[in-house]
Amino acid sequence: MDPRPDPDMSNCSIARTLEVVGGKWTILILCEVWYGSSRFSDFERVLGCSRNLLAARLRMLVKEGILATETSRKPGSRSRPKYEITPKGVDLVPAVMGLLRWGDRCRADPEGPAGLSRHRGWGVHVDAQIRCARGRAVQAEDIESVPVPAFRMGLAE
Repeated sequence: MDPRPDPDMSNCSIARTLEVVGGKWTILILCEVWYGSSRFSDFERVLGCSRNLLAARLRMLVKEGILATETSRKPGSRSRPKYEITPKGVDLVPAVMGLLRWGDRCRADPEGPAGLSRHRGWGVHVDAQIRCARGRAVQAEDIESVPVPAFRMGLAE
């Protein structure tokens, strides 16, 4: 039996990304941050996930540099962490918008999507698109993947 070459997935950027943000609750926490939530109690109330799961996801997002904490204190209460998106977290917006676009088209409630994404300044619809370095929209069938020096090959078993 001749061994055939297979890509070695240990260097796959998608797999590495999903290790960090691949869980449902992680993506929903990020969405809530973009919608304006910043406190543990906000996330807990809106998302309804267990406290220990929420705490673990928030710790991981901070450890990965996707969220940062700042201590804040409301008058008459103890100080608490406030979660804020970092530039590394903002880089995830196109990926999450792509998931939202797909969900709105393929998995929406029969009554339609739960919300719309609009440009805050102009009030017009925002959509996720893939563009090439020249600024032109690219369709999925026009994308090709080419190996680069970091590409690794393994042997199929």
